[in-house]
Formats: sequence, C-alpha cells, structure tokens
Amino acid sequence: MKPIRPPKHEDETLDAFFHGRILILQKKGGYRFSVDAVLLADFIQTKSTDRCLELGTGCGIISLLLSIKPFSHIKALEIQETLADLAVRNVRLNKLESRICIIQTDLRHFHPGHKFDVIFSNPPYVKARTGHLSASPEKSIAKHELKCDILGIMQKTEELLKKKGRAYFIFTAKREQEFEQAVKKSRMKIKAKRFVYPHKGGQPNFFLTECGFLNAEKKVLKPLVLFDARKNYTPEVQEIFAGRSHAAPSE
Repeated sequence: MKPIRPPKHEDETLDAFFHGRILILQKKGGYRFSVDAVLLADFIQTKSTDRCLELGTGCGIISLLLSIKPFSHIKALEIQETLADLAVRNVRLNKLESRICIIQTDLRHFHPGHKFDVIFSNPPYVKARTGHLSASPEKSIAKHELKCDILGIMQKTEELLKKKGRAYFIFTAKREQEFEQAVKKSRMKIKAKRFVYPHKGGQPNFFLTECGFLNAEKKVLKPLVLFDARKNYTPEVQEIFAGRSHAAPSE
C-alpha cells in the first residue's frame, strides 16, 4: 500500500481509493467529483493494447482509477487550467506518468492525427442555459454545458474512435432521449446500457453506456442499486469502491 502523503496546499484534500492504491488531491472549494466517476471507471472495459482518450478529465479521477486495469496509454483532456494542473499532480502522485498524459486543451480543438481504441467521458449533465450556475466558475464549467454539450462530445468521439473501438459514458437519466439522439447523429450505436438507481423502487439517477460503430444488439444490463434499505452501500457498490477486477473484453 502506498503511504498517504499530506496535501501540498491548504485548500486541498487527499482521498484514498481502492484500499490506498490510488490517491486523489481535490480542491476544497472547487469542483469535486462524485460517485458517478467511480461507477464509470468500473464500467469501462480495457485491453492491454488499448490506446485510450478521456474527454474532460477534471482532476484525473477516472483515468487514475482505470490504472488498475490493462491499457497501453491514456491521453486525458481538460479545458480548465486549474483542474488540468491538479490532474498532472495526481498523475505524478500515483507515479503513473508513463501510462497517463494530461493535456490542457479544448477538446473541440484536439486533433492528434490518430484514432483511439477506447474513448470515455463523464460529461456535464446540466443543459446549457438551464439551472443555476455556481459562484465557482470551475464548478459551473464542470457541471453545465458551457464549453461543450453532449452532441459535441459525441461528435468528437465519432471523429477519434476507431471503427472497432468502444466508447463509454455516464449521463443523467433525465436527458436519456437527448443522449440517444446525440449518439445517433454521430453515427454510433448503443451496445449496452445500465441504469443506476439510488435505491430499489425509485427512479434512476444515471445510466452507463457502451457505444460504438459496429452493429450489435443493444444489451440492457441489470440495474445497479447504490443503497440498500438501511441506506448502506449495496454489496456490488462496495466491490466497486474496493476496485474489483473485470475480465478484459475478447480480442
């Protein structure tokens, strides 16, 4: 287990994941990731040869959590300088510089000259010109479609995903129809979908999806329930938080 080091700055917290295998610095007053990032990292399937791309990495949480899985390399894009700098520090903190590269850029202007086996994103959920913006611009950009909307995310995915590639997303269930329309406009198909419920009998908060270009029958996976009747995390969610392992997809 890696030793937990104190935060370098007074305005930061240091959190440990997967029994201390992954350490994450976050700003106390800025944007802080939530459970959806951890769920997406668990949902993504990778192979040892995969070249991956993250669209909007924030502090780097999803790419860092993915480091327990096999892949060749991840390029992680972040438009906000403060978050990109934090993501770079988190990569260094976890000694993952050889596997993860943070790039500060607007994803709409990213043209690497090659395509990727896997693309993933936890995009902003709040539709442009709706909802209340935070006093923190960092939070507002991360949560609201101020810099790029869901269609823009899908169009960039269409541009940079290999024909046989896989794309993974988590999105708010309230905008499921808009998400599906954006996937269709980008000539992709939903290959698998899994709804995330706070508890049994309620309405889903999110859904996880795997998308791609190849024809395949859409699989609706067993729902993921976060809390049991006693408001404790369910056994599966506890496994996710512990960093469970998955079999890699077939070649």
